[in-house]
Amino acid sequence: MARVMIEGYPHRLGGHCGSASLRDLIGWAGLGWDGPPGEALVFGLAGGLSFHWMSIPEVSPLLYLGGRGGDMELDLCGRLGVAVERRQTEDPAEGWAWVTRELDAGRPVMVWAEILQLPYLRVRLSNTRHALVIVGYDTEAGVAYVADNDREEIQEVPLDALAKARDSDGFPGRNRHATYPMRFPDSLPELLPAAREAAAGSAARLRGDDDLSGLLPENISDAHGLEGISRFTTGLADWPRDLAPDDLSRLYRSLAVYIEKAGTGGALFRRLQSGFCRDVAALTGDPSFGEAAHAYAACAETWSALASAVTAPNPDHATIARTAAALPALEEQALETLAAAGGQP
Repeated sequence: MARVMIEGYPHRLGGHCGSASLRDLIGWAGLGWDGPPGEALVFGLAGGLSFHWMSIPEVSPLLYLGGRGGDMELDLCGRLGVAVERRQTEDPAEGWAWVTRELDAGRPVMVWAEILQLPYLRVRLSNTRHALVIVGYDTEAGVAYVADNDREEIQEVPLDALAKARDSDGFPGRNRHATYPMRFPDSLPELLPAAREAAAGSAARLRGDDDLSGLLPENISDAHGLEGISRFTTGLADWPRDLAPDDLSRLYRSLAVYIEKAGTGGALFRRLQSGFCRDVAALTGDPSFGEAAHAYAACAETWSALASAVTAPNPDHATIARTAAALPALEEQALETLAAAGGQP
């Protein structure tokens, strides 16, 4: 076919690529609970809340901060009864055929793309696992049409640029034309049991079950979970002593980006997690999720305060250290409320 387009695709801006893409796809499928779910509800139902602090020699400055688990998109689909597989290939023709087969059948399809190769984005950090949804293509014009959480309108992308973006060896690894064909059920499972299962999954991640050390190159160290938060915040207090002023300034700027702007939904995903708990409480009347919503709102406020402190015109190191030092206790308290909402002791 020369031109194929999924008309009326319900795309909206979002704070995080994966949960926003899945939100739109669930809305396209006509599913939800008392209406289509919002991004926060989708994020939380994936059970993806986490914490990772990595030292990466190839990244300058040598810092990567993450707040989500690696396979939350697959986890969400499994929890909601959406049939999905992640296909990857070294063959660009095969990878593109997976996409056109879905679109020709009238189905939008989620893929991974390297943000540095997407012409409508202006970014400096590499991310080969940026999720977006392809909603059409035109072979005569040589373009594809994509829905990206970072842009309100559907974007037109040259096919050659999209192919490069789908086979990049940037950070955190080669994406190999990753494609997620999905088949949606007629209805979604009951919300409260699914939310409890997701809350328990996130609590387990933060208690230490999200160890990526065996999956990472040997030159990359990873501190994760509550222990990772404690190690990170303690180490941050020593930066002014250990780093030259220019290096410290670069680290501070990077830290703020990772907390607020690097597709985290704000406050290192804690704002999305608070919204998830709030939505579940509102839709089900479960008070334990209401308590968790308040606890993660406090975490979100403190992470955002840290981002503001490190990007102040003249950063006050005592204020930065004090703000960071409050995070481990807040995160531990929030984890306890999340575990309780998930039915865990």
